[in-house]
Amino acid sequence: MTAPTIGFPRLIRPTRSRLGAAGRSWALWTGVAILALLIVTSIVSTFWTPYSPTASGTGALQAAPSLAHPFGTDGLGSDVLSRTMAAARTDVSITVVVVLMALVVGTVWGSLAGFFGGAFDYVTMRILELLNSFPSLLLAVLVIAVAGSGIANVIFVVAVLPLPDYVRLARAEIRSKKEYQFAEAARLVGRGPFGVLFAHLVPNSLRPLLTYASVNASYVASTVGALGFLGLGIQPGSAEWGSMIAQGQDAILSGQWWISGFPGLAIFLLAAAFHLISDAIADLRDQGSAA
Repeated sequence: MTAPTIGFPRLIRPTRSRLGAAGRSWALWTGVAILALLIVTSIVSTFWTPYSPTASGTGALQAAPSLAHPFGTDGLGSDVLSRTMAAARTDVSITVVVVLMALVVGTVWGSLAGFFGGAFDYVTMRILELLNSFPSLLLAVLVIAVAGSGIANVIFVVAVLPLPDYVRLARAEIRSKKEYQFAEAARLVGRGPFGVLFAHLVPNSLRPLLTYASVNASYVASTVGALGFLGLGIQPGSAEWGSMIAQGQDAILSGQWWISGFPGLAIFLLAAAFHLISDAIADLRDQGSAA
């Protein structure tokens, strides 16, 4: 009798056809290109911007886009391009950190609940129901209003909001796979419960979680911008896309659209990049399932 093989089906060794499909996916490459542009911009802004992001009076007040100020200036004469570049460092980094935190914590929590069940699973589901009983943005506003603004509080609050979805998804994946043959084979060769869970079940359950993470990233980017717009995110006056939109909203009525327009476009591009990537990942998953 041949010994059962224990591996990670279709996870570490993608088929050649799927690699070819990834190479032909315009959504994937467009999303990756936009995201790479924003990441490069955030890195470059740490050591160079056309003007100081915090300096006022770099040009005329609310000056239209020009060669000297390609994105124009705001109500204090600050260069909108410099502030938009500096804000990319804040918004992109918060989005990435939040999604990674929610993905890791939600995957571990949901996997443990789905694998062991019992009282831990019951308590987990009741906690998730409690978290889901509050509207997400309202909960974020209430917590930040109490805890105070700042990057650490924003990261914590925005990471908690999508956590129930990660936990439920990981729980469902583990519950459906824990009796699969590769898990039983791992037990037969002496793997302990945690070895079976984290060496075999979790790696084979990551595809839907990664797909959801890319969708969630676009939501996180929008939520961070919304909190900044409400004045509950980063400290007022800091370069952040949401707060920049709020600072320029009154000027829109008098025709100075660029003050809010370019930060708003940046949020749109960041959210769109993650949406395109998630669509491409979902398409590749569907092709893999069909194969």
